[in-house]
Amino acid sequence: MARKPFFGGNWKCNGTQESVDKLVKILNDAKDVDGSKIDVVVAPTLIHLAKVHESLRKDFHVSAQNFVAESGAYTGEVSVSMLKDIGLHYAIVGHSERRSLYHETDEVAAHKVKVAVDAGLTAIACIGETLQEREENKTNEVTTRQLQAYANVIKDWDKVVIAYEPVWAIGTGKVATPQQAQQVHADLREWLRKNVSEEVADKVRILYGGSVKGDNAEVLIKEKDIDGFLVGGASLTADFIKILKSGL
Repeated sequence: MARKPFFGGNWKCNGTQESVDKLVKILNDAKDVDGSKIDVVVAPTLIHLAKVHESLRKDFHVSAQNFVAESGAYTGEVSVSMLKDIGLHYAIVGHSERRSLYHETDEVAAHKVKVAVDAGLTAIACIGETLQEREENKTNEVTTRQLQAYANVIKDWDKVVIAYEPVWAIGTGKVATPQQAQQVHADLREWLRKNVSEEVADKVRILYGGSVKGDNAEVLIKEKDIDGFLVGGASLTADFIKILKSGL
């Protein structure tokens, strides 16, 4: 089954009015990137979500970086209904920085995925192991545990994209080799095949994230089970366009 390449740009806690305008212009001017052939989704900060959604070309899309499950007495947060209200269709869930900095557990991430999917959003559901866990040969144990938490609550896999981001490769300049990344992706797909269904295993897109740049994207994307990328730092530069072109 041919899976449509998916490219996410996580802007994290970066951006000013001026820099966001420049990034949107770079994306809008990339006429040789066809959004009908690849899915392109960028995730600005909360304060820039509406601005980017309104000004970004319509064959590209906008994602939230985070949300709480429901509206109410949650000072400083945003709910999934608010994201839908401004026209968004995507949300990142379970990123390692949320897990480590804000102590979000597998169960919290899974609940957010359920809320997002039930509301009609597509969840970009993150998983990944730390350097210590990899060195202790626990990569498969950790990633499948995180995937199991998601699988426990997901009913509509068409609304889910899995992002494998080895924590040790995020923002460090270290990148899993194509063979290392492919092996984890293949293991995840096989787990889905055995524990969810053959159909889901064949169609769900599994992204790689971790110091992806234009120079390594073309090699990584050639691997059988790598369906795109969730990009951090490079999504804040024109190098993101080179990464997008790797999927065309």
